[in-house]
Amino acid sequence: MTESRRDDPEAVVSAVLTGSRLLVAIAARSLAAVEDKITLPQFRMLVVLAGHGGTKLVTLAERLNVNPSTAMRMVDRLTAAGFVARQINPDNRREAVITLTPEGRHIVDEVTSRRRAEITQIVARMTSGQRRALVEAMNGFNEAGGEVPVEGDYPLGWPEP
Repeated sequence: MTESRRDDPEAVVSAVLTGSRLLVAIAARSLAAVEDKITLPQFRMLVVLAGHGGTKLVTLAERLNVNPSTAMRMVDRLTAAGFVARQINPDNRREAVITLTPEGRHIVDEVTSRRRAEITQIVARMTSGQRRALVEAMNGFNEAGGEVPVEGDYPLGWPEP
């Protein structure tokens, strides 16, 4: 690809869309091993809990961009499956805090490990120059999109708040 084509916004958008298709496929494959236990939206809830710790239902619904009633149904299913637990909020006994159980943490860790392993294999097939360029490009993309840079080792891809 010529240098001028690499700078063309349409070429960039096309490359990002192709990359996002690959990442979605990796995410789907990483969930395949647990799909009989959990749905993608339920997994998203587990990931939010893994990253934020105990969370009130309303806050959880906001973070997932769903209605509180939808979040409640998800919590009910995940509680019945043993992946989350409800605990009385010590600061306000009228509300519950949703927490990840050890079984829920295991699901998040298993899926994340599979995803990390597949991405590691792909990155290993790239040249060192391609890897450096990818880091620079992804950092620029993330910054332009408003994502906070991640420093250190965050297995889920983002820091704890």
